[in-house]
Amino acid sequence: MTAPLVIANARIVDPATNTDRRGAVLVADGRVEGLAEGAPQGVPDGATLIDARGLIVAPGLIDMRVFTGEPGHEYRETLATAGEVAASGGVTSFLLMPDTTPVVDDGAIVDFIVRRAAATAKVNVLPSAAITRGLAGEEITEFGLLKEAGAAALTDGRQSIQSAGLMRAAMSYAANFDLPIMHHTADHTLVGEGVMNDGALATISGLKGIPAEAETVPLARDLQLAALTGARYHAAQVSTAGSVELLAAAKRRARITAGVSINNLALNENDVAPYRTFFKLSPPLRSEDDRQAMIEALKAGVIDVIHSAHDPQDSEVKRQPFAEASEGAIGLETLLAAALRLVHSGDVSLMTVLRAMTQRPAEILGLPSGRLVPGAPADLIIIDPEYPWVVKESEIVSRSRNTAFEGARMQGAVMQTFVAGQSVFRHADWREGAR
Repeated sequence: MTAPLVIANARIVDPATNTDRRGAVLVADGRVEGLAEGAPQGVPDGATLIDARGLIVAPGLIDMRVFTGEPGHEYRETLATAGEVAASGGVTSFLLMPDTTPVVDDGAIVDFIVRRAAATAKVNVLPSAAITRGLAGEEITEFGLLKEAGAAALTDGRQSIQSAGLMRAAMSYAANFDLPIMHHTADHTLVGEGVMNDGALATISGLKGIPAEAETVPLARDLQLAALTGARYHAAQVSTAGSVELLAAAKRRARITAGVSINNLALNENDVAPYRTFFKLSPPLRSEDDRQAMIEALKAGVIDVIHSAHDPQDSEVKRQPFAEASEGAIGLETLLAAALRLVHSGDVSLMTVLRAMTQRPAEILGLPSGRLVPGAPADLIIIDPEYPWVVKESEIVSRSRNTAFEGARMQGAVMQTFVAGQSVFRHADWREGAR
C-alpha cells in the first residue's frame, strides 16, 4: 500500500469524459480515487501533495506503435531504456511491435516480454504478436495461444502481408478471439525500389518514389476483407488523402480504426531535402496536401490514433546514402511536443490531440487506462503546454539518436509522469513537488 497522492491546482483535461476544468486529483492504491472541482476538500493524512500551479493534468499517453531492440538488438533499445524514454515523453503504456530477434510469434516469447517488461520497464509494456510466423507472410501463427500468453494485438510490424487469401484467413481467425489486426499496408510491387514520396521532389532529387497507391491498394483490399470477416481491423499508419477517403467510407460498414504517425502529421516531404536520412521513414513523408488531409481526418474522427512509430536505428545504418539508409526514427520522447505543434498552430484542439493518444488507444486495446475517472489506473501526466525547448542530440534519452526532430524548437513538455500513482519521471525544470 502506497501513500495517497493529491495533485491540486490543476487544469484537468480528460477526453474520455470531455472534461476541461480546474480541480484536483486524488490517487490512492495506484488508482484514481476521486476528482474535485476547485481546491481539494481536505488532504488525507500522510498524503503527498503536489501543486500543479495551473498546469494540465491528463491521462498518460498510450502509444500503439513502438519498436525496441530487445530481444536480439539491445544496443538499439532495451525494454528498460524504452521505458525511460516513454516516461520522459509522458507515455505510460505502449504497444511493442513483434519485430525482434526472435520474432514474437510464439507464446513463450510473449511471456518472456511480459515478465521482462514487468521487471525492468518503468511504464506498462503491452506485447503485440506476429500475424505470420517469422513475419514472412506465409503461415498464420497460433492466435489463441498468443492471446492467452498476453498478446494485446496482432501485427506483422514493419512488414505488409501481400496475400489476400492469407489476410482473409487471419482476419477470420482473429475475429474468433476479438483481437485487433493491425496492418501496415504497402504493396511491394508498387513500392519497388522507392525511398521517398513519389512526386516532383523525388524526381528533382534523383530518387525513386513511392506512389500513394502503394498504400491505398492494399488498404482497399483490407477494408473489404474486414467487412467480410467481421474482424477488428486497425490501419496501422496511413499517410495519404486517398487512404482517408477509403477509411471514411469503410467505417460505415465495418469495425475499422486507423492510426497516423506523428511524423506524417508534423512533417512533409520537403523536410527530406537535402538527402536527410533521419527523415527516411515508412510510410514516407508525403506532400503538404496529404499532411493537411491527415489533420482534417484526425479532426473528423476518421483517424483515431496518433502514435510515435518509435523505431531506434544506429548511426551506421542511418548515416548512409539516402537510397541505402534504413527507414525509421525514434519518437517516444517527442510525441507529445510534436503533437502540441498542431494545437499551438490552431489546426487541432488540445482535446482532439489528447483523445487520439489516450482514450482511443485504450478503447482499441481494451485497457482500463486512458481516462481520469474513479477506479481507473492512476497513469497520468502533468503537462506544461508552453514550456520551450530544443531537441538536441546530446539530450536524447533513447539509446539511439535517429530523431526526425533534431534541432526542432518545441513548445510543451511533460513535467511529471505517474504510473499506478508512482512518479516515474520528473523534469529537471519542474520545481514544484512533494511537500
